[in-house]
Amino acid sequence: MPARVEQPTSETTERRARRIADLLADMSLDEKLAQLVGVWLNVNREEGVVAPLQDSMQGEEVQFEAFAGHGLGQITRHYGTRPVDPEWAREVLTARQRWLRDNTRLGIPALAHEECLAGLAAWRATVYPVPPAWGASFDPDLVERMAGRIGASMRALGVHQGLAPVLDVIRDQRWGRVEECVSEDPYEVATIGAAYVRGLQSAGVIATLKHFVGYSNSRAGRNLAPVHAGAREVADTLLFPFEVAVRDAGAGSVMNSYAEIDGIPIAADAHYLTGVLRDDWGFDGTVVADYFAIAFLHTLHAVAADAEDAAVQALTAGIDVELPNGVTYLEPLKRAVTTGRIDESLVDRALRRVLTQKARLGLLDDDYEPALGGPVDLDDPASRDLARRLAEESIVLLTNDGVLPLGDAAGTSIVVVGPNADSVAALFGCYSFVQHVLPHFPEVETGLAAPTVLEALRAEFPDAAIRAERGTGVDDGDRTGIAAAARLAAGSDLAILVLGDRSGLFGRGTSGEGCDVETLELPGAQRELAEAVLATGTPTVVVLMTGRGYAVPGLLRDAAAVVQAYFPGEEGAGAIARVLSGAVNPSGRLPMSLPRSPAGQPYSYLHPKLGGAGSVSNIDPAPALPFGHGLSYTSFAYEDMSADVTAPTGGSIHCSVTVRNTGERPGAEVVQVYAADRIASVTRPVAQLAGYARVELDPGESARVGFDVPARLLAFTGREGRRVVEPGEVGVSIRRSVADVVAERTVTLTGPVHEITGAERRLTTVSVEKGH
Repeated sequence: MPARVEQPTSETTERRARRIADLLADMSLDEKLAQLVGVWLNVNREEGVVAPLQDSMQGEEVQFEAFAGHGLGQITRHYGTRPVDPEWAREVLTARQRWLRDNTRLGIPALAHEECLAGLAAWRATVYPVPPAWGASFDPDLVERMAGRIGASMRALGVHQGLAPVLDVIRDQRWGRVEECVSEDPYEVATIGAAYVRGLQSAGVIATLKHFVGYSNSRAGRNLAPVHAGAREVADTLLFPFEVAVRDAGAGSVMNSYAEIDGIPIAADAHYLTGVLRDDWGFDGTVVADYFAIAFLHTLHAVAADAEDAAVQALTAGIDVELPNGVTYLEPLKRAVTTGRIDESLVDRALRRVLTQKARLGLLDDDYEPALGGPVDLDDPASRDLARRLAEESIVLLTNDGVLPLGDAAGTSIVVVGPNADSVAALFGCYSFVQHVLPHFPEVETGLAAPTVLEALRAEFPDAAIRAERGTGVDDGDRTGIAAAARLAAGSDLAILVLGDRSGLFGRGTSGEGCDVETLELPGAQRELAEAVLATGTPTVVVLMTGRGYAVPGLLRDAAAVVQAYFPGEEGAGAIARVLSGAVNPSGRLPMSLPRSPAGQPYSYLHPKLGGAGSVSNIDPAPALPFGHGLSYTSFAYEDMSADVTAPTGGSIHCSVTVRNTGERPGAEVVQVYAADRIASVTRPVAQLAGYARVELDPGESARVGFDVPARLLAFTGREGRRVVEPGEVGVSIRRSVADVVAERTVTLTGPVHEITGAERRLTTVSVEKGH
């Protein structure tokens, strides 16, 4: 059976420690360095660029046996580089692991890693909704189950490490990689991200936290652009999700950010990679380099004179493993060691971490056997069911004048319009295999049974008369079909406009890695198409299938209903259709504010008082719809909020509220609790999420929802540079969204200023008691 992360006995731990010590004492420098690099084989070198500057950094193709003669640290994306039959590829991987065991002097197997953000990025593997959809669901338990399924599929293939989750906090929605992020709120990122880590690692696959740290705060939303964030913003906002994933979820690996913060690239920054991560948080896993990040210290950042200098800086800072290949950690690092430029003890430090991780996976045990067998179904019914449920929970109803739900729409004439209506690609994000790799292999089928929205609507409404017209492309600017779409709309009872993004990589899409935008206007001629359809006066339902939020004030004002679906995965089209019919009651909430102006970025609801509207400026930065917003086909009432009057600065605040389903349909309400320092020694957000609960209630049913909020969530970096909780008044509120306050109470934090030690509880405890 494949190795899994386990809680070993003390005897096993001692045996593995002796094995590691023996290896360290016996290994040559070449053998040591071989354990600190990966190898990436069978890369499409003509058109298959899936990493930044891969075409110039990859080098010549190597033969596995020649490259791995001294051993090997990692095998890079064995399943995720080309479309390969999974069972055949598993046999190849097993043969390579046996070769390492039987033909290298020390017989150490390699770790195999894969991308797995929205599902294992391999041919014919289930594609789940993208992370903003996880955030929209506000359902960490479901995300944990999803990650567990992803991990199980990876284990069945002999994969040991997954390069997920992404814990970057959304700061600017122009950034193309917003579609890989959970939320603009660090607390939600932390809770959802930790759930993913627990799920993946429960299956024996190491989770890798990305991208540590600051990557999402790049200037003007440009990928890899410099980050200008103060130490307070980094500490108080950007680091928190990583801290929770390390300290509370036990993440086994961390990947550095490509970013430079205030002129220092993270790949060379010992303050974060060693000081914060290891010294402060106690992290004992491996730090792996984002692809080519170490070489970028020379080629992009220009802080290293050459590859050798880059290797010295990265290893000293705390990067243990170079991925995807050994561009700097083989010959360049060997020169640095043999010439005395860097002490070999730093190589040993990284090597010990790598060997410890392999030992925990059982790869160093005498009885390790890489053989795996049995049939492989990477898109089994259980996985598809989870993908369906997450898609359904993630769809956000933004506006509705009563046109939805449609019921069975029998006898209704419906025209379905828009570039994403009949597009399978519109379902998937850029780190799905479908969008990441298959565009370079156009002759290969997706291998998935994924209907388009048009096909799903026809299945959901068999007694409706449905016609379709594309109207325009996502971003091609083609206006030749707009008039035809308007004519069809004018002659129909209902129009369904399916608009949005096309995910891709490095300019090959409107969303995704390297697909940043200058403004948050819908791409191409889509706004013109929408205006033409709306001008007919036909009631129009708009479905936005995107990787980010767009400024669509005209749609929010004039459409009968607007639905937001962040690339919802292979089951997403059916989920959208069921939400429109009413078979599914929408329960998603916005994980990022919906912009009001195309130029209104960067924006976060976590702004201090002067970040909002006021007489000092003619610009109102308020979004069109706030973080946490989402409508339902039923209604909910709140009653009897209570909260502590006082609480210690080193303790917790308890509050509770009763929520009741006052409508006629079962539904889920996301109860949100926010907190705000009334007065502090530094400026603080006007509100910050401090807890949430997704509560499913039948008509007439109620529940008492309690939150025990650690005061630590109100900590900030004070004027002296220490993270503290100050005494004073705090507003604690129950809200439907950050802008919709149900009730608020004042709690006074008492006692001395509490300096954060790291031992404090970081997450809010939630209780739900039905029947109140």
